[in-house]
Order: sequence, then structure tokens, then C-alpha cells
Amino acid sequence: MRPSWDDYFMEIARTVGSRATCPRARVGCVAVRDQRILTTGYNGAPRGIAHCTDVGCTMVDNHCVRATHAEANAVVQGALHGVSLAGATVYCTHQPCVGCSKLLVSAGVERIVYEERYDDAFAVELLAEAGVALMQWKLAP
Repeated sequence: MRPSWDDYFMEIARTVGSRATCPRARVGCVAVRDQRILTTGYNGAPRGIAHCTDVGCTMVDNHCVRATHAEANAVVQGALHGVSLAGATVYCTHQPCVGCSKLLVSAGVERIVYEERYDDAFAVELLAEAGVALMQWKLAP
């Protein structure tokens, strides 16, 4: 049986997340429009900065500040390569935090599909205010 588009792109997001270089969370993100992949991103240090897997995580308030979040990296890839995310759906292995939610809103993303819940009520509130659809993915039976 063929997977739905949501199942298909979420599996790709999981694969993208396998490249993450912050061991605290293997997060993957895929931005899609018209069933075409626009950009991808995973948790990892910025270009030219040592990865957590090489030097360890840099922790502040129980968060690793060395790694850039997967969603932010997907937005950066679009900016770097001139690919607009306006009207896109973003598939994330984890629900975006408030910082990434703001970036996705500003980039023009219209829909976010995530697998694992992240407790950030303000992110949910901002996405709703911006009219960005947010849905938790469940593998189709």
C-alpha cells in the first residue's frame, strides 16, 4: 500500500534527523510545497563550529546552545539557496519550539506536521494567531 504524503514526508524527516550532531535530540525537518521537497534541516552546530558529537553539548538552562534547531536550519537553507518557503508545509520529527515557530511563521510556512509533542504552549498560541495549521502526525494504519 502506498503511504500518504504526510507519512512519506515524515519518514523523510526521520531520515534527515538521523544526520543530527546533537545527541540530545535527533530532530529532522523537511519543507515541502506541491509534494516537492524545498529544503531540509537537522539539529547541528552552525557551519565552521565544532559539533556536539565532537566536543560535547554546551548547556544553558537545560538546553544545548551549541546546536541550531532543525527547523531553523531548514529556513537557513532556503535563504542560502534562494528557495522561498512561502506556502510550504513543514514536517518535523518534534513539535517546533517558540523560536523556530516564529522563524517558520516569518518564512511563510502555512502548515506544520510533527511527530513528537514538545510542551511549548506559547509556540502553539503564536502559530494559531498567525494562522499556521499545526497537527500531530500519526502513522496511518
